[in-house]
Amino acid sequence: QVQLVESGGGLVQVGGSLRLSCAASIRTFSWYNTAWFRQAPGKEREFVAALTWSGSSTAYSDSVKGRFTISRDNAKNTAYLQMNSLKTEDTAVYYCAVGPPGDLRKNYEYWGRGTQVTVSS
Repeated sequence: QVQLVESGGGLVQVGGSLRLSCAASIRTFSWYNTAWFRQAPGKEREFVAALTWSGSSTAYSDSVKGRFTISRDNAKNTAYLQMNSLKTEDTAVYYCAVGPPGDLRKNYEYWGRGTQVTVSS
């Protein structure tokens, strides 16, 4: 059974930074693309960032490009999302997801339960 467990969320002030982690209990983690999505209250879940299984290609939403960085450590079965220059509009529950090679923005099979990020002014 595949499990993804996010951590690293919390309360931070505008302009601050957080680093989210996603620990995957999947033996073939290195075969999967990995991504982060987020959902703010009253809004639909939206794509944030993704990274190919090889780490050779990334994708970011326009709203986080230049501020967030996705990475992975296949030896640790862990993905990361470094978030800098946080804004109040980044407040959301952040979800980690993994899926087969293909479109980086969709078709993810496995999801974590999320971690709350709150950015205060």
